[in-house]
Amino acid sequence: MLRFIIRRLLITIPTIFVVITVTWGLIRLAPGNFYSGEKKISKSIESNIREKYGLNKPWYVQYGRTMSHIVRLDFGTSLKYEGQSVNAIIARSVPVSAGIGFLAYLLALAVGVFIGSVAALKQNSVWDYLSMALAMVGISVPNFVLGPILVLGLSLNLYWFPPARWSGVLSRGVVLPVLTLSAIYMAYIARLTRAGMLEVLRSDYIRTARAKGLSETAVVIRHALRGGIMPVVSFTGPALALLLTGTVVVERIFALPGLGNYFIQASLNRDEPLILGIVAFISITLLLMNLLVDIAYAYLDPRIRY
Repeated sequence: MLRFIIRRLLITIPTIFVVITVTWGLIRLAPGNFYSGEKKISKSIESNIREKYGLNKPWYVQYGRTMSHIVRLDFGTSLKYEGQSVNAIIARSVPVSAGIGFLAYLLALAVGVFIGSVAALKQNSVWDYLSMALAMVGISVPNFVLGPILVLGLSLNLYWFPPARWSGVLSRGVVLPVLTLSAIYMAYIARLTRAGMLEVLRSDYIRTARAKGLSETAVVIRHALRGGIMPVVSFTGPALALLLTGTVVVERIFALPGLGNYFIQASLNRDEPLILGIVAFISITLLLMNLLVDIAYAYLDPRIRY
């Protein structure tokens, strides 16, 4: 297991640098720059700005300086948020995205596994058809449609929850973002759980467990569920990483000061240090989550270790 983890880490590090390099190149190829606006500045001012930020240096010098900062996990200072380091902005915004994302995935995991298990145990029944129909609705309705619908129904008409703004993870303001974020993941988990449970329930060791006289509850919880959620485990890594590092549309709809919202603003402002810092953070988180999923796979199914 240790050799497997070391091999994956050796692959992960070059992958992160490739992602950052491609991002850096795309930023440089994109038209415009962070200091341009509606009012054109003079050549002398532009020259001073380029000299201050090292933009007058050759591209390989700029690339080397950028990568040396990233190796030290120092992403520099934001070009638009004066005096604020990228590290400080990420540290301030990650708890917002992570709090919303973690709650959304817990809700999606609990509801999705329950619905998928019921659908598998009641295959071809009304419960099966109803749950899978709801799952298809959850997959089909995008976040930017579901969010305004929830705001219109639960905030502007019923006044149950505030429509926007951030008041902390334990406030009522997180309910609508969590519901909006969790819907599609809930649907995917329900479908994956149903498929995994149907495959496991037909296996020989389940028939053996029933033949030994175990109750149906013991068979499902102790034996079938452990193997049935294997597809969910593989889905958890990238899904949880994306949720924890920010979901752009939802944060924009509900005016959350999370990582996704900052990423949009950085892209619009051509704020290169902030863009690279967020991309590096998301890449590292995503690859580490995939590594944790592989380890969890080996724990749940010992055959994978060999």
